[in-house]
Amino acid sequence: MILVADSGSSKTDWLLSAPGQENKAFKSAGLNPYFLTEKEIVKILQEQVPDMIALGDEITEIYFFGAGCSSPDRHEIVSNAISTVIPAAYISVDSDLLASAYATCGHEKGICCVLGTGSNISFFDGEDIHDGQHGLGYALGDEGSGTWFGKALVTDYLYGVMPDDINAKFKKNYNLTKEDVIKNVYQKARANSYLASFSKFLSEIRDTDYTQKLLQRGFQEFVDSNVKASYPQYDKFKCHFVGSIAYVFADELKAVCDQNGVHVGKIIRQPINDLLEFILKRG
Repeated sequence: MILVADSGSSKTDWLLSAPGQENKAFKSAGLNPYFLTEKEIVKILQEQVPDMIALGDEITEIYFFGAGCSSPDRHEIVSNAISTVIPAAYISVDSDLLASAYATCGHEKGICCVLGTGSNISFFDGEDIHDGQHGLGYALGDEGSGTWFGKALVTDYLYGVMPDDINAKFKKNYNLTKEDVIKNVYQKARANSYLASFSKFLSEIRDTDYTQKLLQRGFQEFVDSNVKASYPQYDKFKCHFVGSIAYVFADELKAVCDQNGVHVGKIIRQPINDLLEFILKRG
């Protein structure tokens, strides 16, 4: 059996493949080694995917792709955690950017962008990714991501600059106080996921002028700081997008890309199915 995982900061999709059997899907919380220790990852796996762990003796290969898995020491945190619960399998750990590139570009050159809880970008040369200067996280970067939009919403609400009708709806939905936000952002873990959770509100008010301007601003910041600044020859390649924000707000994203001469390729919500297919074909 081959087990493939695609992990963001908020959730992890697992897909188990065995010859002659239907694929089995599992879900757990995100396993970002920048925010979680090895022990914390083990605990999440044991508590959230026990049925998957129970199949451990039959799993021979595990391919884990995740946010925060951009260096050997972070790879080791995740690999050690997985080997604790599934000790017999071969384990490969790599970045979520490579997963997105495999799922969208296949073996073709292209630019691959992640717009989910966080945001990132890389260039795929047909075999491997070339990291840019981004992926700075929610405090310094994450332009156009769920975290970026959530932070903008919360800030506008606390500053009292939302339109009155939207302000009232936001208050009814969340009833936030400044103290709530400060505690969750500065004193608790997973501040990025907390902020990103508010981005769901944009779907409820999607047709408002406020939301359309906010979406345009966020996506424009991503294009300016990530696409154009990193890849001056961006117009020579297709630009693919992976993630819930890109998928849900694809129309607004495409509009901003069109305005900037960015050639949009695939836009997929999650790469797990395409990723498994790529790995199986690659052998």
